[in-house]
Amino acid sequence: MIRQTNPDFMNGVPELLILNELRNKEMYGYELARAIRDGTAGMLNFSEGVIYPALHTLEIAGALKSRRKAVNGRSRVYYALTADGSRRLKKLESSWTELTRAIRQILDRGARGRAV
Repeated sequence: MIRQTNPDFMNGVPELLILNELRNKEMYGYELARAIRDGTAGMLNFSEGVIYPALHTLEIAGALKSRRKAVNGRSRVYYALTADGSRRLKKLESSWTELTRAIRQILDRGARGRAV
């Protein structure tokens, strides 16, 4: 069976994780994708087709700022969180915390109802 890494219910996850990764340092797209993959033990492996459109959307919305930087002879676009991005991250964290808490309650209730 092929594992689907980006089911439909995860639409807001790339934004949440991108903003979170950029909380402490600026990063470029591939670096972000790798940090998310490594940070989730490979469970979430977002392609460039997910990361870059999300970065561009967040930048247009004012949540990120970008700058071009030459590194080892290569030009890369680095993204950093703005004050608006920090506020957006805080709201997303709160929403996801509430959602996971609600899901956990349902799962725990189901586990308690199982016969031993």
